[in-house]
Formats: sequence, structure tokens, C-alpha cells
Amino acid sequence: MPAVPGLRSCYSKVGRLVYFGRMLDKIRLHEAGWLPADYQANLGRGFDGRCCAFLRIDYADLKARTLAGDLSDEQLLAFAEERGGRRTDEECEVWNGFMMKRGWRDAGTELLKKRIAEAGLESQPIMTMFDFIDFDEGRDPVATRAWEQAQ
Repeated sequence: MPAVPGLRSCYSKVGRLVYFGRMLDKIRLHEAGWLPADYQANLGRGFDGRCCAFLRIDYADLKARTLAGDLSDEQLLAFAEERGGRRTDEECEVWNGFMMKRGWRDAGTELLKKRIAEAGLESQPIMTMFDFIDFDEGRDPVATRAWEQAQ
């Protein structure tokens, strides 16, 4: 998959959370007509769905608030926390750890292997879904040690 301008890495944080900013980017890019078709089937599902479940907010509510366009990413996270309740630092640490390691020795491993093969990325040092997504979009999370920056 080629790089998508305006779509940040899963490892990028908003506040205390990885992935949240990427979900906001996908919402905005889709509305603008710039999100590639390959990404559209999972809007509100997959990692988006997990993120919303963690925050205890409905994806449609977050999408509507995001598209209103008057809040920063940090303010959108505060909005989500107002709706679903603020998570503790420990809960955020567990969320980040789970998401950053998804696909490494867990139920997502087989899907990760399949995606790596489909993308022809077998030669890359991919250990997690976040790694795969970054490599697939032309970023090298291993060279930048992206997981350390997200902690």
C-alpha cells in the first residue's frame, strides 16, 4: 500500500493513547474523499472498533464530533473521555502495550503472516500489526524504534 498523505502511524500518540490519532485521520480523509478504498471497509471496525470500545464511545458519535471540525485531536480525546469515562494511566499503558504488540504471539499472528505475504513484505523485520501497517505504508518503524517513542 502506498503512503497516504495525512495518515499517521499507528504508533503516534494523542495524549496517552496510540492509534487514536490515526483513527481521526481516517475519518477526516474519508470525508474529504482522500482515503483509499482499501481502508474504507474497516472504518469503525478492526482497530477503530477496539479503540472506541476501549474509550466506551460509539464510533458514529466520535465521527460526527470529529467532522464538526472545531476540536483538536487532544480535545476530541477529551470529548471521548467525557462520554465514556477517563481511563487510568494503567489502563492506557495496558491499551498501548496490547495494541503495539498485536499480532506477536497472539490470536492475530496468523492474520499478520497472511498480510505480510500478500504485501510481499517477508524480508522486513515485522513482528506486529503496527509494524506491518507502517512498512506497508512506506515507513520503517524498526529503524525509528517507533514503539519506544510511543511509550
